[in-house]
Amino acid sequence: MIPKVYIARPVPAEVEAYISQYCQCEKWNGPEPITRSQLLKQISDADGLLITGEKIDDEFLDHAPNLKAVSNISVGYNNYDLEAMKKRNVIGTNTPDVLDETVADLALALMLSTARRLPELDKLVKDGKWGSKGDEPLFGVDVHGKTLGIIGMGRIGESIARRGKFGFNMEILYHNRRRKPEVEETVGATYTTLEHLLRESDFVLLMVPYTPETKKLMGREQFALMKKSAIFINTSRGQTVDEKALIEALQNKEILAAGLDVFDQEPVAPDNPLLTMPNVVTLPHIGSATHQTRYDMAMLAAKNLVAAVTGSEIVNVVPELKGLRPLKE
Repeated sequence: MIPKVYIARPVPAEVEAYISQYCQCEKWNGPEPITRSQLLKQISDADGLLITGEKIDDEFLDHAPNLKAVSNISVGYNNYDLEAMKKRNVIGTNTPDVLDETVADLALALMLSTARRLPELDKLVKDGKWGSKGDEPLFGVDVHGKTLGIIGMGRIGESIARRGKFGFNMEILYHNRRRKPEVEETVGATYTTLEHLLRESDFVLLMVPYTPETKKLMGREQFALMKKSAIFINTSRGQTVDEKALIEALQNKEILAAGLDVFDQEPVAPDNPLLTMPNVVTLPHIGSATHQTRYDMAMLAAKNLVAAVTGSEIVNVVPELKGLRPLKE
């Protein structure tokens, strides 16, 4: 029997064509993103699902009794209720590796634009205020030769470390669940405690997955340890930061600035104080947002999905769900 899959978000035509070679496909064609209630109506007989970020929990799985696999077009998978999926024997996959270099580029862009105040100065020029902001000199801070502290030395963290070391001659400190001798050898990175990293770094970059252990990893205590001249960069998940504590640290000048691609609430609330701070660069969660990378992610997610519903070897099962196999018909 040909497996049935549901594509819940727009994908390139080549990606849809690939899935159609092996599966019976249905897809969302609405002008707006599919809502949860709409999606629940579409998945009653689906064997597989291609999504980005929809919460897969008991309620969801109750509406999809035939579901064997869910494929995230994302490296993150905090939308998976892992225990619920284990109970139902539903495989979950993600798209690691293909976005590493693109997200690393974005992290460096945030560092540079925040340090050199690029959005703020761009607006001054466009407002006809060339070279002037009252009596304030339009100075930024250097990036080259500074100390970069990376919290979370996964694949993306390694890519950022290489850029910092070999592109900007930065000293690299890192804190991670385990040491990475290969990074220490190739990049000259130094493994250290979180406290030491926060005290010594000129740029603190958060690049951890969102888990119960990393929820609000950066809070008042952590921001208080940072240099007053330090810049905080978050390209991980908004929930890894106590956003109220970050706002207070910026308002009280405990840290110099911040560059953020992620927020606790997304889309970010229009009354969020971070949006009115000239020393904060804000982006709409675009870490992997280039045409090529998003294409590669969608195609990898499609291959993961096809492999899962056709019984082939699946490469990118998330670690907590490895070993699961779909129940036979």
